[in-house]
Amino acid sequence: MPIASSNVMPVRTEPVQVVAAALASAALLFLLFLYQGHVGFNLWDEGFLWYGAQRVLLGEVPIRDFMAYDPGRYLWAAAWMTVLGDSGILTLRIVVALFQWIGLTIGLLLIIRNQHDNKYIGLFVYTAILLLWMLPRHKLFDISLSIILVATLAALIQQPSSRRYFIAGLIVGLVAIFGRNHGMYGVVGCASGMAYLAYIRKGVSLPRGIIFGLSGIVLGYLPLLAGVYLIPGFASAFLDSIRFLFEVKTTNLPLPIPWPWRVPFGQFGPFEYLRQLLIGGFFLALPAFILAMLFHMARKNIQAANPVLVASALMAIPYAHYAYSRADVGHLAQGIFPFLIGALAIAACATRYTRLAIVAALLASSAVVTLPMHPGWVAQHEGGWKNIQILRDPLLVDPDTAANHELLTTLTDRYAKDGRSFIATPNWPGAYAAFERKSPMWEIFALFPRSPAFEEKEIARIRLSQPGFAVVMDFALDDRDELRFRNTHPLTERYIREHFIPVSGINANPNLHIYKAPDFNDL
Repeated sequence: MPIASSNVMPVRTEPVQVVAAALASAALLFLLFLYQGHVGFNLWDEGFLWYGAQRVLLGEVPIRDFMAYDPGRYLWAAAWMTVLGDSGILTLRIVVALFQWIGLTIGLLLIIRNQHDNKYIGLFVYTAILLLWMLPRHKLFDISLSIILVATLAALIQQPSSRRYFIAGLIVGLVAIFGRNHGMYGVVGCASGMAYLAYIRKGVSLPRGIIFGLSGIVLGYLPLLAGVYLIPGFASAFLDSIRFLFEVKTTNLPLPIPWPWRVPFGQFGPFEYLRQLLIGGFFLALPAFILAMLFHMARKNIQAANPVLVASALMAIPYAHYAYSRADVGHLAQGIFPFLIGALAIAACATRYTRLAIVAALLASSAVVTLPMHPGWVAQHEGGWKNIQILRDPLLVDPDTAANHELLTTLTDRYAKDGRSFIATPNWPGAYAAFERKSPMWEIFALFPRSPAFEEKEIARIRLSQPGFAVVMDFALDDRDELRFRNTHPLTERYIREHFIPVSGINANPNLHIYKAPDFNDL
């Protein structure tokens, strides 16, 4: 099958294409939100994002005042929450979906701009495939950023000029404000693109391109640099967050890559066995796509290579690192979009039957892999989901989440009235957001081991906050006993155990250790 060359790519995206892509993505996003916007709640990662957005609304600074991602996503969320006048979980999901809509629209434009005929017939199918992989929903910023970077590199490769080098750098700098890892991925991908352009001798010289690109990065990242200089305490906190990454030498807890040949036969039912094979197949598809595109570029006329395919292949290299850093479906989804855009772009410019085969295979395999992770689908196929209310929002949640929320409600009503703080550690930042409480500790997601000096600072914060109760989750993440809270944070766990009073008869989960403050000793 021939892969389209750049001469079939319009210099400018047609306005009708922009309108069609925006409407198709908005329509399916709206239907998806109606289906599952009110379904599910994650006290862990989604709570991490929600808590941060709430604290920014109250004037706190991410990283300095609480453990956080880079500030961009919180500023986006808090700004839109201010406009909408609410800080609830459904409002957060709406403002995240707005960012998702931008990324989805850009992804569709990259796909359909090369299609030779019937440009809009398959638009909703392309949208459906991309939406299937847009999970988990608290990571939709990250997914959209990967799409934006592919589009940025494609625009640079299509028509390299000093202006586009600068704009590419500017976008990479802005992306880094939302996530420094995406900034690094953008630098790696764009540097590869610049090397490609220098090799084919297209556009401005490489030194000139580097100067304009770096100038753009500095300008794009300038708001965060200004924060480092102007916000008291932010510089040291920001540097500490970078230093900590070098100390732990990782950004994720690794999992073995589930290659398809590792799936044990007979351990799963037919559907789950097929799903596990397909998950391994997608992990295999990432390097296969990169190698295939590089081979195509080397074998054919490299100057005629399609800019979208070149950008997808080059940006897929750093994003494959993210997918493999913790090799589960959630992280695969965050690293797969350069591959998806490239594969669908090939389909869009192929002959009718080839296009049908590629799109059908991607749609079917994507549905098998990802549908069991969408909360709406899970709620329909599992029993016991319950309607609860978190702050002002009605939600349908799984039985464990419902039980945990009921427990927190009971404890808050009994031991943390009138806005008194409490402790929910190591991995329940959503508990603070759900009850609009400030965490007594900076580290709201205690995953990695910390130094004694760090723990002493956290204990001092606990003393100052005087929380009414504490819930300590005792479990081995990834079945690794060394990751239990008592092993990663022994001083903090001992302080809670020695300075709070155990509470019994209020919870049936043996993994949750519950304590009350000593001033409730008479209860």
